[in-house]
Amino acid sequence: MWPKLIAKARRGGLDVIQTYVFWNVHEPLQGQYNFEGRYDIVKFIREIQAQGLYVSLRIGPFIEAEWKYGGFPFWLHDVPNITFRTDNEPFKQHMQRFVTQIVNMMKHEGLYYPQGGPIIVSQIENEYQMVEPAFGPSGPSYVHWAAEMALGLQTGVPWMMCKQDDAPDPIINTCNGLICGETFVGPNSPSKPALWTENWTTRYPIYGNDTKLRSTEDIAFAVALFIARKGGSFVSYYMYHGGTNFGRFASSYVTTSYYDGAPLDEYGLIWRPTWGHLRELHAAVKLSSEPLMSGRYSNISLGQEQQAHVFETELKCVAFLVNFDKHQAPTVVFRNISLQLAPKSISILSDCRTVVFETAKVNVQHGSRTNGVVQSLSDTHTWMAFKEPIPHDISKAVYTGNQLLEHLSTTKDETDYLWYIVSYEYKQSDDGQHVLLNVESGAHILHAFVNSAFVGSVHGSHETRGNIILNANISLKKGQNTISLLSVMVGSPDSGAHMEKRSFGICKVSIQQGQQPLHILDNELWGYQVGLFGEGNRIYTQEGSYSVEWTDIYNLTYIPLTWYQTTFATPIGSDAVALNLTSMGKGEVWINGESIGRYWVSFKTPSGQPSQSLYHIPQHFLKPRDNHLVLVEEMGGDPLQITVNTVSITTVCGNVNELSAPGLHTQGRHPEVRLRCQRGKHISAIEFASYGNPAGDCTTFSIGSCHAESSESVIKQACIGKRVCSMPVSPAKFGGDPCPGIQKSLLVVTNCR
Repeated sequence: MWPKLIAKARRGGLDVIQTYVFWNVHEPLQGQYNFEGRYDIVKFIREIQAQGLYVSLRIGPFIEAEWKYGGFPFWLHDVPNITFRTDNEPFKQHMQRFVTQIVNMMKHEGLYYPQGGPIIVSQIENEYQMVEPAFGPSGPSYVHWAAEMALGLQTGVPWMMCKQDDAPDPIINTCNGLICGETFVGPNSPSKPALWTENWTTRYPIYGNDTKLRSTEDIAFAVALFIARKGGSFVSYYMYHGGTNFGRFASSYVTTSYYDGAPLDEYGLIWRPTWGHLRELHAAVKLSSEPLMSGRYSNISLGQEQQAHVFETELKCVAFLVNFDKHQAPTVVFRNISLQLAPKSISILSDCRTVVFETAKVNVQHGSRTNGVVQSLSDTHTWMAFKEPIPHDISKAVYTGNQLLEHLSTTKDETDYLWYIVSYEYKQSDDGQHVLLNVESGAHILHAFVNSAFVGSVHGSHETRGNIILNANISLKKGQNTISLLSVMVGSPDSGAHMEKRSFGICKVSIQQGQQPLHILDNELWGYQVGLFGEGNRIYTQEGSYSVEWTDIYNLTYIPLTWYQTTFATPIGSDAVALNLTSMGKGEVWINGESIGRYWVSFKTPSGQPSQSLYHIPQHFLKPRDNHLVLVEEMGGDPLQITVNTVSITTVCGNVNELSAPGLHTQGRHPEVRLRCQRGKHISAIEFASYGNPAGDCTTFSIGSCHAESSESVIKQACIGKRVCSMPVSPAKFGGDPCPGIQKSLLVVTNCR
């Protein structure tokens, strides 16, 4: 997908692609590096360069990024006497070694700007200021060490530290957040530029939370304000393309889908109107690059909540007229020009006279993404099931001990799952007293089994503070009973001080039998199995699936801890492909041996919906036919209701007023509605068209009191059968003015097939 994504970013007006360097991807085992396949960072950077763009390389190597363990490889946790991200010799030694490895690789490939390469800036550390106080005097000394270490590598390009107000010279301190035009303290030296390393285009989704999208207008306002108020010269969107957290790389409770509402969505489709509106903003800014970079700055009050930020040379001028009032649309006078400013908006005036962009007026194409079922997997004869064995024999355990082990230290974060197994002798009483199993855990989910029978589950959430607790009434047989507890992590932590000391997993277990004294099991003999049996035997691969005996799926739906497998055909065409897993509970899914991530659709949001129901399958994961689909289901679900879907933009719309500024990417003098279907599709039908004063917008629309009867026929003639079409908002195109004296718009909604 890289070449297509980079091309769409370039078309959107970007100059720089910013990327993290993922330590746990590139050095998964100490001293063993991986830069192959989709982890080939050199190939990625060369593709960026080939398309004429620059690179901002955020080496970190701590990155956070809602990525497991903040990007650190877990083997780092086991280095003796280590403390992460402070003046600690073991940590500094490994950090310096990895950063040097990356810098030397970039140098060897000639990728830094002085070598003719595209890398123009690098980042060391990441948002350290947020945890620095936890380390006392060792925090500032670590910051200075990191800065000196980075500078000593002599890359020939600047280094930056994001969210680090006291970044030592010449390291550039940068801003992260939603409103850096308001919150950024500014560069800590006059010689440093104002850089915004993360402009959050939306909120990353969490299992159990509803999706929170950021409006197109708000993003554009924030960018324009940062440039105008802070003299910003670099704004990086986090994210411009979100993508998918394949495998187990998402951090605690973070969904597999990541920043789907970015200008390029999870599937690489253009998210309209955000992409187009920001494209116009980028063009407006570049139109005035000369006064922005070398002009004299002045700030003029235009009202109580209105300002003009002006950049002017002897020959060129640009003004940003800002209205902070969220409700009123005041009229202001700037240099003898009267202008009405929309609520919470910025108008950019080229040559300080002509409005070329307004953040609150979105005149670009809107689009609606839909998904359609192309294959139902409801045929029971095509499915097979395998029941995950519940471990019950302590003598066969990988580890044993008279203590409860910490989860991540035991699994090394190579699996989400850790079994805790203990034997309990039950002496039956005559009074029929209830037996209660009590378990407290610092992990994210707990499943409990007694003598291999399921007795209960409990889970936490991203907002959970403290441990999760399971209290379950259980039935025991006389004599020895086996209690098998499955501790589950939904991702490892990605931030915070002293991550190496964080503790997860089961910490207290007891049995309460009637009124008898509490029987604490913490120091009994425990056995441990790391991971699931099916994981260890890689039954999610074609080869590994032959190592177990699969059975028919009959009576095995909605059964916890069950593996399912089937095959499906690759959909015809080039549309994005996804699985709809709404009928499942929680688990992980593989396509042809490649994990497309965790799913957790049974954890509903406050609105009653799953946080994510569609799971992206990249085209390069698919074979021409007979794709092998395997799921492990923890909580119980019905795989017979899974569908294979395709995802595409099926509706495009334009809604432009005749008084709007003509788009900077158009050739005409009039504002126009410009429509474009995604590649491989064309405009197949006109759902609505009205030149006049149509009511509503691109989602709800109707003809207003003024309407040109020729609207639909004119648009049909111009657009049907074409991938791209445009229509000026002009009465001449519609047989004359249908209602003189009334301000008119053109609203067009079309279908793409």
